[in-house]
Amino acid sequence: MMKKTIITVVGNDTVGIIAKVCTYLAENKVNILDISQTIVQGYFNMMMVADTSGSDKDTGTISKDLSVLGEEIGVIIRCQHEDIFNKMHRI
Repeated sequence: MMKKTIITVVGNDTVGIIAKVCTYLAENKVNILDISQTIVQGYFNMMMVADTSGSDKDTGTISKDLSVLGEEIGVIIRCQHEDIFNKMHRI
């Protein structure tokens, strides 16, 4: 069964952000279903819908790992299960 997860990456635009995030996801068998990326006045913003059902790691562990990766590359990475994301962003 698919486990959709929303991953957001925000920060100053630097070389290699997409490569490093996508490398982590690939190494952990997380499939990217959809991706949107923009740069506004030098600020990088990426949102992904990913399927984590193939990963050995749970969403919490992936979220912690991505948060640490974000600190290393100077961006903020958030990772939430789709249900939690939808409840938090309901109007």
